[in-house]
Amino acid sequence: MANFIDRRLNSKNKSTVNRQRFLRRYKTQIKKSVSDAVTQRGVTDVNSGESITIPKKDLGEPVFHQGKGGINDVVHPGNDQFTTGDHIERPQQGQGQGSGQGEASDSGEGDDNFVFSISKDEYLDLLFEDLELPNLEKSQLSKIVEYKTVRSGYCAEGVPSNIDIVKSLQGSIARRIAMTSSKRKQLKELEAALVQLEQDPHDNIKKTKELKKSIQDLKDKIAKVPFIDSFDLHYRNYAKQAIPTSRAVMFCLMDVSGSMDQATKDIAKRFYVLLYLFLTRTYKTIDVVYIRHHTQASEVDEETFFYSKETGGTIASTALELMDKIIKERYDSKDWNIYGAQASDGDNWADDSPKCANILEKNILPVARYFSYIEITQRAHQTLWQHYETVAATQNHFAMQHIKDVTDIYPVFRELFKKRAEQAA
Repeated sequence: MANFIDRRLNSKNKSTVNRQRFLRRYKTQIKKSVSDAVTQRGVTDVNSGESITIPKKDLGEPVFHQGKGGINDVVHPGNDQFTTGDHIERPQQGQGQGSGQGEASDSGEGDDNFVFSISKDEYLDLLFEDLELPNLEKSQLSKIVEYKTVRSGYCAEGVPSNIDIVKSLQGSIARRIAMTSSKRKQLKELEAALVQLEQDPHDNIKKTKELKKSIQDLKDKIAKVPFIDSFDLHYRNYAKQAIPTSRAVMFCLMDVSGSMDQATKDIAKRFYVLLYLFLTRTYKTIDVVYIRHHTQASEVDEETFFYSKETGGTIASTALELMDKIIKERYDSKDWNIYGAQASDGDNWADDSPKCANILEKNILPVARYFSYIEITQRAHQTLWQHYETVAATQNHFAMQHIKDVTDIYPVFRELFKKRAEQAA
């Protein structure tokens, strides 16, 4: 059996295999550090790498030691404090060796917490692990085609790992039969002639020797035919086949009215940046539609969505109406998986909230795979939340979550887009 050891080095001159083994071993601690880092970053820094700190207590591994055994009496010179049978009190916290709680010393050694850096790809892999768009279905071949690798017969060239042993041996047998059939036939005739010659009482010694020499020459020629040749090798051939791919569109609806202060808008932006990275990293074929609203709604580009200073009153139904209009014009539900995420502080014109619930329930949810509403406020829930609760009670693909501060963003995001048990099965 052959063992292959991968000693390729990454850009840091470290073993890639060992690095991946380390990431798997301390995955729990790393994921916790990654989730904590989300809330401490700026909006534009969320997709870069990260320095991860792992407490030294989590790096230790159990070790078995051989004890001395038996009863041992030890005499310590200069002992003027204890006698036989005295109980030694446990050192108080902060005394002796500790994790930074004791006093400074001019001797001894210690261990700091382990700090290492993970790349952007490793960071995003950990950030979005076990997340997916709910209820996603495969539709038609999209403009960006996905492929799967399928078997496609055999070929004469390839890598050693793709050699088909059975097919190659079959080719070897066929080649050897073709190359030696005439010689074997001739050999069979000479052997039969030799038998007859040896049975003849008037044996001709010279002729017998010639026959034996001819027979041996034929056997040598047959033996020289190689058991397997490069012509015999058959490699398994693989081809890329286009498969139906998932086409999805995500509508991002954000309230930019006067009641949304800068801190609330920043939380909403962080949530949408996280959502955007998740979508573009997880799915190749996805459109993102940005809609901002106050008393009026408008479809905007990414730059305007995240950085525009426009503000005003609040009529949330305008955003839902615009989303419904865009779906009917550009995104047929037969061809697209439609998703929506709405972020607001919940402050809406009272008479408009029932209209929002009605548009959501009658127009959007029947064609959408999943719709989530995120309310960002530390106050009591407003009328929009209350009317949306009636929709959530009857629609299992509508989700509501409450964000109070920046630390809630990542837990809420994972709750909204975690893999459901029925889909994982």
